[in-house]
Amino acid sequence: MFTWAMFISLLVVFASATPPIGPILVVALMPIITLMTLSACKHVDADRVMLPSMWGKPLKQPGVFRKLFLMGLMYAGLSMLAGLLTFLPFMDSMAEAYRIASVERSLDPILLAMRVPLTIFAIIYVVIAALFWHAPVLVAWHGLRLVQALFFSGIACWRNKWPFLVYGATWALVFLFIDLCAGLLVTMGLSPQFAGTLQIPFNIAAGGVLYCSFYPAYTSVFGINSASSQLDDGHSAEA
Repeated sequence: MFTWAMFISLLVVFASATPPIGPILVVALMPIITLMTLSACKHVDADRVMLPSMWGKPLKQPGVFRKLFLMGLMYAGLSMLAGLLTFLPFMDSMAEAYRIASVERSLDPILLAMRVPLTIFAIIYVVIAALFWHAPVLVAWHGLRLVQALFFSGIACWRNKWPFLVYGATWALVFLFIDLCAGLLVTMGLSPQFAGTLQIPFNIAAGGVLYCSFYPAYTSVFGINSASSQLDDGHSAEA
């Protein structure tokens, strides 16, 4: 999964280098990436070695790629719509904050002006993420329609909201700890560029473990005890 995490990191780099199309495309591909990640975890859980030819296997089921790409477009569209609805009412105050920041040569006015819209957007985005969290596997492995998958994913996340809160907070602390270690290296005299370079493999390794955690989250939430036994049954749960 370290190699897979590296591949996803390269996608993020591509997205940051090709705005605005790159970020939209990467977000639209997230349901496909999620399914491929969980399928790989299912094979590993069954003590199988992931071969390069196996990564694209879950997308070969009839209609899966089309449905997941449509899901990704919906995900990207809802995220952008949430951003527009959140930030548009605050455009005047943010423009004024940018003007003050340029005069005072300080980021504090911008950070203060962004605090409220960012908080609102974060709350809305959590709701959107809950709808799409389990939806890819519900479509690919359980044969649900797109709207059904979004509904049951949201219900599953709501019923397990406290464990997911701990889950999210734990991973936030993990990545904050990595950033803190990089900051400590800078205070010890290392250049920020070199400290950032040293941080990259740790971020990728943590990302790989994070992606692997999606599969046990799915099996525990939906009470699936032997998903690996469905690998070759030819039904909708095929990986």
